[in-house]
Amino acid sequence: MSTSIEVFAHHWAFAIYLIGALGLCSLMLLGAYYLGGRSQARAKHIPYESGINSVGSARLRISAKFYLVAMFFVIFDVEALFLYAWAVSIKESGWLGFIEASIFILVLLVGLFYLVRIGALNWTPVRSCRHVAKPSEVIKTNNRHP
Repeated sequence: MSTSIEVFAHHWAFAIYLIGALGLCSLMLLGAYYLGGRSQARAKHIPYESGINSVGSARLRISAKFYLVAMFFVIFDVEALFLYAWAVSIKESGWLGFIEASIFILVLLVGLFYLVRIGALNWTPVRSCRHVAKPSEVIKTNNRHP
């Protein structure tokens, strides 16, 4: 027997699976091509989103705060993933694992408090924030007129 027949004999199930998967994909693509609609309307290539026709350009300036919120979400989502893995193995990790998880949570809380303190989570525009005068900014005035 040749080596190609021996290889096929050893891997016949995978070869049948591969032929079946490629045949099914080809059948679906050809079926969609022949059975699909062929309308050529003027508005066919216009973007349509939730019943509203698009207006303007897609190149909009988006505030960086949207990206910051997305990064915060990813960071705290990964935190939840680590804490879930810790919670599943709580019996095996014991007190040492509890102390390590507590330190992990504490570091993340310190980071969260830092972000709140510097205003990274503040979505209020600067023009609508109330300005609270610090004692050094208060100018003492006297009642005498010049």
